[in-house]
Order: sequence, then structure tokens, then C-alpha cells
Amino acid sequence: MFLRVLLLLLGLQAASFSPIAHAKGNGHGYRVVAANKFEPKATCSALRVIPASNRTWLPLYHRHGPCSPPHSGRRTPYSTASILRRDQVRADAIQRRLSRTGPSAVSTALGTALGLGTLEYVIAVGLGTPSVRQTVLIDTGSDLSWVQCRPCSRPPCHRQRDAVFDPSKSSTYSPFRCGSPACARLAADNTTNGCSDSNRCGYVVKYGDGSNTTGTYSSDTLTLTPSDVIVNFRFGCSHDITGFADTDRTDGLLGLGGDAQSLVSQAGKRAFSYCLPPTASRTGFFTLGVPRVSASRFAVTPLYRTAQSATFYLVMLQAITVAGRRLDVPPSVFSAGAIMDSGTIITRLPPAAYRELRAAFRAEMIKMYPPAPPAGILDTCFNLTGVRDLRVPRVALVFDRGVAVELHPTGIIQYGCLAFASNHARRSAGIIGNVQQRTLEVLYDVAGGAVGFRHGAC
Repeated sequence: MFLRVLLLLLGLQAASFSPIAHAKGNGHGYRVVAANKFEPKATCSALRVIPASNRTWLPLYHRHGPCSPPHSGRRTPYSTASILRRDQVRADAIQRRLSRTGPSAVSTALGTALGLGTLEYVIAVGLGTPSVRQTVLIDTGSDLSWVQCRPCSRPPCHRQRDAVFDPSKSSTYSPFRCGSPACARLAADNTTNGCSDSNRCGYVVKYGDGSNTTGTYSSDTLTLTPSDVIVNFRFGCSHDITGFADTDRTDGLLGLGGDAQSLVSQAGKRAFSYCLPPTASRTGFFTLGVPRVSASRFAVTPLYRTAQSATFYLVMLQAITVAGRRLDVPPSVFSAGAIMDSGTIITRLPPAAYRELRAAFRAEMIKMYPPAPPAGILDTCFNLTGVRDLRVPRVALVFDRGVAVELHPTGIIQYGCLAFASNHARRSAGIIGNVQQRTLEVLYDVAGGAVGFRHGAC
């Protein structure tokens, strides 16, 4: 598939990385990491690094970890096989969106009837006046934000830990009317389900697996911090949800995509970042705004946009290194670009690039660890039973303008396997998944046309 991309202006200056804090070096080609660093603990570990004070920032949690507000006291209710199946559903939905096949309303694959499958990270915001806490999933693959609203019976809505938002109790709530410009713009984005008998603007978002949310397109005050408030924030007040299970205690979704409905566009700052923690028992953070360049220590690469979808953020891979050696992959293999995505778990690569990565990684690991059977889409696995200190070959992704991003060890190995997978189609775009983004502060400077990476941020 050929992707026509529109180059934006680069807005930041490249800078050097700080080292990854968790791993001890053992030669140039490997890192030695305690095996228990790959597993979450039963108790929450607080944020180690506080972001720059010139930006809005909020704590970020893995939704199944002990730090998460909706945490039920048990680990993820989903098996590894189920998680990887859901991840493939999302990856396939992104590829359909890019190729303009399948339902036009698909904006992300949230999950199946068993739950919100691949979206893993949540933040807590306030909605309405007075402000009511809502714990929402973040997603760079979605634009329209939504929360469950009263009236919403069970079913068709799922249980949540926070109070269900009641628009009748908010003095600043306002539903959009059918003839309003906001409703007309929503209809142009193929996310409206028409008008109700009460002349209210309706919306529907259909996800890649057939689940959906419908309700009233509305506005209200969104409170990120006491000093960061967005008035007239446009969102979906959901009264009917299908395809989600009662084990999902989150309240809704915050869209971070690049189109007009997203938080990023409505906030006016046109830049945001996040740091995803190395395990579910650690905390990360989410920020709005651009950091001070002189103090940020970001390395930046150009941000591209696709003609097929205004939602997605695209970067250009140039190369991959394993144990300090560059793979024999022509840059043309990466010509379709790669989507930066907070919701996809495992990074997808073009088949030719994945074959070279798999061969090089296996050649290094097999010297130390015996092979193990595949785990779903992960086909390069090793028997790590009894291993206390794991030697992990260094892996770096090299982006446009020579920006080399070395991955944290937890971004290289998952479930005892190489945490990458192959695309189906030779010319389809890659996807940089959230496992590979762990411990990096990833900055999306939408206005400046850049994506930045800062090591060891959480």
C-alpha cells in the first residue's frame, strides 16, 4: 500500500538522550536486567520523575495495575492469548482505515464483548460543574472523547468505579442541537447517528470489532488540573454501549488523535506527551504543551500526516539495529511510514524488516537461552525459566534525520518473546506499539510538526 504523506514543518532541535535508568550495561551489544523487572508487583510504585513545571501534567496508570483508580484488586482478567488476539484486531482496523476499506466509522479497535482489549492506560479528569471525576482511557487512534452518562441502564452500559456522569447536575452542560455547526461537522466525520425526537445531535462510534457507543453529542467543562480548564469541551454523552464487559470499570475514552474532535485540537496547545511505565505497577504521566527546548533533552524526528486519515500520527523509520549492528534492510522497505499508536500493544513491521530483526535477535539470544514455542502472534520465544539476570540484546529504532531510539528492555521482550510482529502486506505502514514506547516520554508536537523521544522519563 502506498501512503501519501504530507510533511509538516519541524519545530524542535535534536538533542542527546539520557541513559535508561533501569538497566546495567554489559558490553556494547547487551543490557543485563533482573528478570523480576519485567513483572508488575502487587503494590504501586510512585512516579520517579516529575515533568517540567511549565506544562499541564497528570499521573497516568496502567488500567489493570495496582496504581489505577478503577483497579479491582486483581491482575488483568485477560489471558496472553486473548490480549494478543485483541491487539491483532486493532492492528487490522488501523490498516483498513489507512487503505479506506471496511466501515468508514472505524476509529479504533477498543475491544470485544469481553472488554476494552488493547487500550491499557488511563488518566483521571474532571467533567462538568461541579467537577465529577472520570477515569478515561487515552487513545491516539481516536478523536471523539466520550463518557457514560445518565440515563444509562445496565445493560446496555457497563459498571464503573467512579460515579456515572449525570448531565442534569452540571450547570455548564449543553447538548448540541441538530442544526448546530458542531453537529454538522460531526456528521461530516461519519460519526453521527442523526437527530433525536428532542432535536438533540446524536453520535455513534463503531469500532473495528463491532462494539460501539451511541448517545448525545454535547459540551461541558473539562478540568485537567485546577489551573487547566477547557470550557465547552465537545464530547459524546454515551447512553448505550455494546460490546464491553462489566470487568471494564473505566468511565470512557479521551481521544488524542489529530482531527478536530480530539482533546489536542480543542485544548489549543496542539502538543502533548506521555510516558508509559515499564510495568503495570509503576506510574507514568500525561502532559499538554511543549517543553522548554533547552531543558528537554528530546531527540526529534519529523511528524507526518496521512491523506487517508487525519487521526493518525506518522513517522518514518529508516533502520533498525540489534546488538549495535544495523540490519541489512533497505530504507525503501519502510517507505509507507509507521503510525505512532498508544493503543496497539506490539509493534508491527513490514515483513522484510521483521524477518531480518527476528533472525538477528534469535542469533543473539540462542547463544544464551533455549528456544520456546510461539505465543500467538509472537513467534520468536525463549525459555527463561529460572533466569535471574536476563541479558537482552540492545535494539534501537532509527527514524528520519538519523534519530536513534534505543528501547528499554521491557520494550524488547514480552511473555519471553521478541515483542514485535510482522504486517500481512509487504507495503503496508508499520505501527509503533505501546510496549516499545515504555519509559520514553513521547512528545507529539502537532503544531511544530515533530515527534520527540526522551529516555528514562518514568
